[in-house]
Amino acid sequence: MKRLFFITFLNFICCNNALEIPLKDYSTKHAEALTFCKKNGFNQDYFFLVDLSIHPGKNRFFVYDFKAKKVTDKNLVTHGSCDQFQDNPNKWEKVKFSSKVNSHCSMKGKFKIGKRDYSGWGIKVKYWLHGLETTNVTAVNRVVVLHSWNAVSNEEIYPQVSPLSWGCPAVSNDFMKKLDGKLQQTKKPVLLWILE
Repeated sequence: MKRLFFITFLNFICCNNALEIPLKDYSTKHAEALTFCKKNGFNQDYFFLVDLSIHPGKNRFFVYDFKAKKVTDKNLVTHGSCDQFQDNPNKWEKVKFSSKVNSHCSMKGKFKIGKRDYSGWGIKVKYWLHGLETTNVTAVNRVVVLHSWNAVSNEEIYPQVSPLSWGCPAVSNDFMKKLDGKLQQTKKPVLLWILE
């Protein structure tokens, strides 16, 4: 009986540890983001970090509070299908990046979150994204914007994957309501940083 209990206990520990994926250490990114925000007159209360190396069924959109020095919210976010100019059989799980117009790819790097505007998707709100690096300067021309989409879950769906976008970082309606509330309260531009 003791042996059976011990084996069950070991199995529980091993299996649970195997399923848990440790959170990445973004401390250097947080520090770099704060330096960038100070230097460029951006909001110094928080910024948005999107890590597209994380599985698309897991939370990979993070709201980081500079003052509290912690992630205060997180959720799912889509990535681009990147299938217009090439075959992309792994598009559901593996992100490809391109700034090419009409590519439907995601773009990486730092963005300034711009003007709030009407969207035909989700809660009908979008924010223009202004690319600040060579990897994303075509964001406005491509109409790659931050918006919500009814098809995006508000909870992790791993091992399933989120739907694909045409390059926009689209989130759930409920999460967009939270982001919209924060963005409407700030006078300074907010940084959105998409990582590969």
